[in-house]
Amino acid sequence: MPRAFTRLAFSPAVKAAQARYGARAHGELLEKRDPPRDSLNADLSAFIAASDSFFIATASRDGWPHVQHRGGPAGFLKVLDDRTLAFGDFSGNKQYITTGNLAENDRVMLFLIDYERGRRLKIWGRASVIDDDPALFRRVSDPDYPAEVERVIRIAVEAWDLNCRQHFPKLVRARN
Repeated sequence: MPRAFTRLAFSPAVKAAQARYGARAHGELLEKRDPPRDSLNADLSAFIAASDSFFIATASRDGWPHVQHRGGPAGFLKVLDDRTLAFGDFSGNKQYITTGNLAENDRVMLFLIDYERGRRLKIWGRASVIDDDPALFRRVSDPDYPAEVERVIRIAVEAWDLNCRQHFPKLVRARN
């Protein structure tokens, strides 16, 4: 089975660009490499559980992209199972671009960065906005975090990939 992210990301235009710049053979190797990376493993679940920040990319029906930062206490992005993530959506800038985009285009990409260890995780999936599911709200809530969960974003994972560490800034968090 081919790598799942290549089925999603390697469009004909991407393959043409790879060929034009001499990287198509590398792309073909990635396409054939096992495992498929279409479900989360224990290592990735631990990485996600330790994260207190990520970026979420959505696009409108017309294709206009939007990237938004999400932050909270470590582990606020929950691994519900090996193919499902969820997070509590806290009050923010009141623009609702992410939730509006998801109403007409459910495709998302999450980008998690661990600057200290030089790891970047990309997760492709399909997301839904959940406004009324008390059990799910309880599952994503953190009683020690002061922000209230206004809605839940649930993501069905379709693929993931870890980025290379080349050109990666090593940053160390300031400890309070």
